[in-house]
Amino acid sequence: MNTFITTAGVALIGLMLLVLIRAIKGPTVIDRLVAINVIGTKSIVLLLFAGILFGQLEMFVDIALGYGLLNYIVSIAASRYYQHRKSLEPEHSHGGSPVS
Repeated sequence: MNTFITTAGVALIGLMLLVLIRAIKGPTVIDRLVAINVIGTKSIVLLLFAGILFGQLEMFVDIALGYGLLNYIVSIAASRYYQHRKSLEPEHSHGGSPVS
């Protein structure tokens, strides 16, 4: 059982690294917000896996719930901020076309 949890945790960390690339390179703010939200969700699962491995699942469930609530509040706040800003596209300081 511990081998399965450890393997699944390592796989989740690998997936989080792939999503981190999208968070850094994302062409729009929406892509970045969704990527950070996905990383937060996967972190909650990793916390629960850690609770299983350490035999302290009850404590880690409380931590995961708090982290999930914080992740939700930050996602809503960032979405509202960019909604009021009315600019979801990245800013380009040069007058020309963006360079990839």
